[in-house]
Amino acid sequence: MRGIGFISMLLFSMGTLYAQIGELQNQQTEVPTGQTLENDLSEGRNVGDVKRAPIDLYKIISFERDTTHLDTTLSIQKDYKFNYLRRDHFELLPFSNVGQTYNSLAYNFNENNMMPLFVAQSHHFNYLRTEDINYYHVPTPLTELYFKTAFEQGQQLDAFFTVNTSEQFNFSIAYKGVRSLGKYQHILTSTGNFRFTTNYASKNKRYRFRGHLAAQDILNRENGGLTPNSIMLFQTDDPEFEDRGRLDVNFEDGENKLEGLRFYGEQEYDLIAKRDSTGYNLVTAGMSAVYEDKFYEYRQNSPYEPFGPSYKTEGLRKTTKLEDFKARGYARWENSLLGDMSAFIQYTDYNYGYNTVIQLADGRIPNRLKGNLVQAGATYKKQYRGFQLSGKGMINISGDFDANFLSGAASFAFNENNSVEASASIHSVAPNFNFLLFQSDYVNYNWQTNFNNVKTQELQFKLDSKKLLKATVTYTGIDDYTFFAIQPQDSTPTPQQFGERVDYLKVKAEREFRYGKFALMNTVLFQQVLSGETVLNVPQLVTRNSLYYTDEWFKKALFLQAGVNFKYFTSYNMNAYDPVLAEFYVQNDQELGGFPLVGLFFNGKIRQTRIYFQYENFSAIFSNSNDYFSAPGYPYRDPVLRFGLVWNFLL
Repeated sequence: MRGIGFISMLLFSMGTLYAQIGELQNQQTEVPTGQTLENDLSEGRNVGDVKRAPIDLYKIISFERDTTHLDTTLSIQKDYKFNYLRRDHFELLPFSNVGQTYNSLAYNFNENNMMPLFVAQSHHFNYLRTEDINYYHVPTPLTELYFKTAFEQGQQLDAFFTVNTSEQFNFSIAYKGVRSLGKYQHILTSTGNFRFTTNYASKNKRYRFRGHLAAQDILNRENGGLTPNSIMLFQTDDPEFEDRGRLDVNFEDGENKLEGLRFYGEQEYDLIAKRDSTGYNLVTAGMSAVYEDKFYEYRQNSPYEPFGPSYKTEGLRKTTKLEDFKARGYARWENSLLGDMSAFIQYTDYNYGYNTVIQLADGRIPNRLKGNLVQAGATYKKQYRGFQLSGKGMINISGDFDANFLSGAASFAFNENNSVEASASIHSVAPNFNFLLFQSDYVNYNWQTNFNNVKTQELQFKLDSKKLLKATVTYTGIDDYTFFAIQPQDSTPTPQQFGERVDYLKVKAEREFRYGKFALMNTVLFQQVLSGETVLNVPQLVTRNSLYYTDEWFKKALFLQAGVNFKYFTSYNMNAYDPVLAEFYVQNDQELGGFPLVGLFFNGKIRQTRIYFQYENFSAIFSNSNDYFSAPGYPYRDPVLRFGLVWNFLL
């Protein structure tokens, strides 16, 4: 992984060098009065002797083939996304160190997986799936550099470079790396995400290929949280322990690691490609294949007694592996009158498990779940005079896992500023692999179950009005819900399946108010577990309010954004974290939360560079006691000033 990181940084440096030469050339010219570089980029004007390509030609193409373009503006949404995940984590609560896991303040049950997911889902927040990889098409080489300070002896960096060697061929290379020691004992994090993508289209556009390579590793040292005495010292804000490294933790020799290597390729050909002034008729055939090899490992020098008895007295180490191969063939028909529809058939081969068999007093725990699946599915989409209908479905035809998925949506756009959408979906799939089969060097963490499929039904309504608000109402019903919990007779979490129904209502609204150079951005989430509240714990209210000021300084050379973020969520029985499983489990004995998170920010934009200063958890300075936790035993972050930037180079 380090070698891959070195190669990516070398290529990135080459791209940066060429881009800097272009920047120096641009800096030798003066921008005409009243004309900002952002306007030059959007309209493709001449800047001195240099012709700028319009910024909308720098295309970003998602896995679903939705196309957007590079955005170098500075907005409050960009401030929300300036974090380790590079996305808005309003519904998440980070742990004290960057690169650790996140506790969930709300849930989205919109996965469409047709087989169990891998273990250690709490460490997958930064794990990029096939659907998370973007592809590019750019008129000139494009480089992006993301940097942000971390916590003690470390930094985080995301370096990206893409170029079209011709109109038909593009490739990109990127590496995201984080290393941070953290404020507390033994919570070092070290992660790396390497991505390489390529896409090609023939000159007549009828043949297309795209593919990517993703190599990812996420390492977390684990300490089991603070000891009860240290929790008391933290909460009373004892001045002798302002250095958090002096607080005792439960253990200092635990470590878990998640790694994955994935190869993906897809090609398609237009068998019929007819376009004229009255409509279009396209028939496309294609195929795709993906191979992914993942492993999760927990290791510890010596057993920790509260985890129960162990098979070893030292050198605990257990590795969980998954090999997953999928091949899909599909046909797509796009017709201007009937709409767009597709059908596909897919073959999946999986091999999950361990290299050991566990023999317990009450039975034998096998080492493998392996087999293959044959799946079929279809999609449909039609747009007509503001209306859009869409639907998709999939079913496992054969194999050891039964699963199906079906969804439909209807939307209507009144105009470019107002639209509504209603959708419904049903999903049935087996629980994740670590619910079905798990092994560990700790005796209590070994099991095999025969759980029923988790069955989810969801209804959703969306309103998007630029003048009113953006709102989403979601109702989710779940039968045979699975979760981890510590039972009365146990001391460690075990998998459980809820015999009753879980009903979950979630309402989220966003609205921004502006007055002159000031703005107030509001995001409010209300949620209620109508039934099953003992197994699905959420805060009833989560709110985020941002009051900020924007202006242009130094003859419009600097665009300024400064303000305060306020976030609050009501207290609730917050899920606890287990380092052996790398999963959260339900607990109903301790309420946490109910504390404000106030942060200050001072951001600026110069040309294509966005600079960020963020003072996190500023409100804790004025508190006489520390009651902020990310999970039982795991304190939230202390007040800290962090700096970073996002810098785009355009040749």
